[in-house]
Amino acid sequence: MIRSLRLVAITGFASLLLGAAACSGDDDAAIDPSSSSGSAADAAVSSSSSSGSTSGSSGTRDAAPEEKDIVDTAVGAGSFTILADLLARADLVTTLKGEGPFTVLAPTDAAFAKLPAAVVTALQDPANKALLQRVLTYHVFGARIPAADVVALDGKTVSPLEGENLSIKLAGGAPTLVDGSGALLATVTSADVMATNGIIHVIDTVLVPPTAAVALDPEGKDIVDTAVAAGFSTLADLLTDADLVATLQGPGPFTVFAPTNQAFTDANAALAGLTPAQVKNALLFHVSSGITGSAKVLASSSIPSLFSAAPIAVNASQAQLNGQADIDTTMIDIACKNGIIHVLKDVMVPAGL
Repeated sequence: MIRSLRLVAITGFASLLLGAAACSGDDDAAIDPSSSSGSAADAAVSSSSSSGSTSGSSGTRDAAPEEKDIVDTAVGAGSFTILADLLARADLVTTLKGEGPFTVLAPTDAAFAKLPAAVVTALQDPANKALLQRVLTYHVFGARIPAADVVALDGKTVSPLEGENLSIKLAGGAPTLVDGSGALLATVTSADVMATNGIIHVIDTVLVPPTAAVALDPEGKDIVDTAVAAGFSTLADLLTDADLVATLQGPGPFTVFAPTNQAFTDANAALAGLTPAQVKNALLFHVSSGITGSAKVLASSSIPSLFSAAPIAVNASQAQLNGQADIDTTMIDIACKNGIIHVLKDVMVPAGL
């Protein structure tokens, strides 16, 4: 199964790198390849961006006079042939040859070779052009971000043009991208490759937006199997008792806010007095139809639930749902073949059960 990215933290720092081409509205909407700016974001990057170089660090290149734009620089390197082909298929070449500035996390041909062949084939399918645009713009930021500034982002959340979020951590001094459990997803192997309209940082693994991973990994685990494998045994038992397993193993797609075992233990007193029908409704309150990534959740004031009596209220500043359940921001955007899971530290008990 393709491993999707999960955020390490949701912070106000995400606004630093918001691109004008960020995806909005329907998660399946196509990115407009003609939309790019980054000027406001570029102004927010520290003054070290003007130097464009970091010396003395392994895998980091000193700045040289830029003669080619990002696309021509990548093509000239000879190790990004698949990326160049996909940019052409996605109609993003003109965008990345534009004024910018941009920062591109560029997967090598070897990085694409790590993907299942079926995924690469799916990305090359003209019918999946919108999906391909999302995957590629997940690697692009609307600002010039040199290695020195990337290092300063350790533990921070950043937002590429695609609109979902990424988390950066340092490992042995090298910038890496990690999932919610801290597992390594990609490492910057060569930084500060300068171009006339931005910077390229070379990465060793292709990054896939969590909501796109659902479409690209139809043979992966469903929501129930994913939860069971991750140790959410109490939730699994309650879903079984409420006869909801078949529902959440169905085509969906669904967004599930999954309380941990400890969350259910802490909520035992509140749940003990509920009838089986009320417990089922409480579980349905943790499920929303469709795929809603964490970035969209925290940009909303409420999320509809399958318990139709009330929507799920969102307090974005507190990363809290229904005024009672904290989102575990280290375990979100967990992609399954029929939806996505965000982990909660608490159980939600809606009014009107």
